[in-house]
Amino acid sequence: MNSTQAELADFKALIWAFYREHPRTFPWRETHDPYRIMLSELMLQQTQTARVVDKYNAWLEELPTVESLAAAPVSQVLTLWQGLGYNRRALNLQKAAKVIVDNFGGVVPQNPADMVSLPGIGPYTAGAISAFAFNRPVTFIETNIRRVYLHFFFPDAEAVSDKELMPLIEATVDPENPREWYYALMDYGAQLPKRVANPNRRSKHYSVQSKFEGSGRQARGRILAYLVDNGKATLVTLQAVLGLDPAKIEKGLSQLEDEGFLSRDDDTYQLSH
Repeated sequence: MNSTQAELADFKALIWAFYREHPRTFPWRETHDPYRIMLSELMLQQTQTARVVDKYNAWLEELPTVESLAAAPVSQVLTLWQGLGYNRRALNLQKAAKVIVDNFGGVVPQNPADMVSLPGIGPYTAGAISAFAFNRPVTFIETNIRRVYLHFFFPDAEAVSDKELMPLIEATVDPENPREWYYALMDYGAQLPKRVANPNRRSKHYSVQSKFEGSGRQARGRILAYLVDNGKATLVTLQAVLGLDPAKIEKGLSQLEDEGFLSRDDDTYQLSH
């Protein structure tokens, strides 16, 4: 879609005006510390903001620096992560911390090209860290940002790809204050579904999250939670106490071992060190 400079200017003025009246406040918006920004971005992936705030604060009380995270036992990392789901994010976060300590002198890199070399850091997360920690005018997209551009620039289109949105995002990013601009976009996007049908349903990339109850994800989460609380367990014990499909427990154990969450000694499983 082609938009005139006047239309883009009007759009930016509207977003800024909304933000001045309705800014959201979060602890990760009160810091420019790259480690804390990286932590918040990993926690916010596929997790509602309201669930993240307390976890974020509790995490930083115990692991306030990238060095402390890199050196922490996996059991501590997973304990602090409990309740956020998608535990692989926690393991990736710690792996990223170790790479930062070993390869970047303990300093989170500013360049998105370096960031995407870190475990668990994709193009969106790299862009967000660059903008929020370093105030760099990079171009990136996430669910709230996508919602805003679909709503304003593609009101009647279906199956719109991110590739079509990116030039508009690039054309409207504030070069002087990208950090606040992206906050403004996200805040506007967060409230849109309260007023209109969710524009993201018209995205080519839209998908409905799979059911959690009875899923392999649930089994994996329950296994990890049990081992965090109890240290070790056998397959027989887990099948007896978790009340889940035994085949899902066995498959979950195999996956968690392959991914580095668990180690096994004969028939006994425990968290990796």
